[in-house]
Amino acid sequence: METLWFIVVAVMLTAYVVLDGFDLGAGVIYLFVARNTTERRTVLRAIGPVWDGNEVWLLAAGGTLYFAFPQLYASSFSGFYLPLMMVLWLLMLRAIGIEFRAQVENPVWQGFFDVVFCVASALLAIFFGAALGNVIRGVPLGADGYFFEPLWTNWRVGPHPGILDWYTVMAGVVALVTLTTHGALYIVTKSEGDLNLRARKVAMWLWPVQLLLTLVSLLATYFVKPEVMNNYRQHPIGLLVPMLVAASLFAMIRATSRNQEKAAFLASGLYIASMLVGAAFALYPVVLPASTDPTYSLTIYNSAAGHHGLVVGITWWCLGAVLAVGYFVFVFRMFRGKVRLEGGGY
Repeated sequence: METLWFIVVAVMLTAYVVLDGFDLGAGVIYLFVARNTTERRTVLRAIGPVWDGNEVWLLAAGGTLYFAFPQLYASSFSGFYLPLMMVLWLLMLRAIGIEFRAQVENPVWQGFFDVVFCVASALLAIFFGAALGNVIRGVPLGADGYFFEPLWTNWRVGPHPGILDWYTVMAGVVALVTLTTHGALYIVTKSEGDLNLRARKVAMWLWPVQLLLTLVSLLATYFVKPEVMNNYRQHPIGLLVPMLVAASLFAMIRATSRNQEKAAFLASGLYIASMLVGAAFALYPVVLPASTDPTYSLTIYNSAAGHHGLVVGITWWCLGAVLAVGYFVFVFRMFRGKVRLEGGGY
């Protein structure tokens, strides 16, 4: 049952990154590909019907984590208190940038909220990548299952690292480039004309950077934490994951160069999902590695809730998941196709 809930949490976090990732990426390129009010309204209307719904997966994943792995929830939310507060502020600022812009006519205030939206989106992408880097690298857990990390120390990876070091910063850059490409490909599917061409160019330019960063990040991860390969050695079927990463990367550039917009966007989503699945497969059954002593690491067994609660909870989770998936299918079908600016709104 613990393994099932591990998969559930991993799926929900993956759904959040794939779905909210494209509107974060759209925010990153917002000031660069949208050159006038019409184009900026097009970008905002492209993500407008779905951006807030996409964030539901983050909230639901947090709630599920609290229910299924309460020790992990308590430890990570206390140890990462400062960055979590920063993420909450960035989420709020990003929402303010999106919604307030549509409520004012003054070009100065519109420009201000445009910058808020763009900067908050970029910082969120970096923070989420750095958070994943912390989980893969490990945190200084004590025997009581708790830890404290300063924002940074000497920028080196060691038994008592800071939240930011060279590895987690690299992970943040990987996330920024990946989500920016993902967002650009989404805007390509929703726009026409010059905006479409600029977004396509962004995706084409970033693809070699994304390929290079993928290779560098894999090598760096092996250097920092060689044991990530243990599960791949014991279960060779896991090698399908890096093959899927490579295939999705090359499918992205092939589809983009051939103007196959939806195929390129879906390949980008597959790349993100396979990267996250690869990380989860490498860590299992550990959910929060300890950089101090491996025996202090939190696993799905020593951090899970009681068996009876997990059994009962899976039934209610399935009902909620069906409703959530149904809602997203309905919304994405209703707003499919290219964006049109008729009527009010963004």
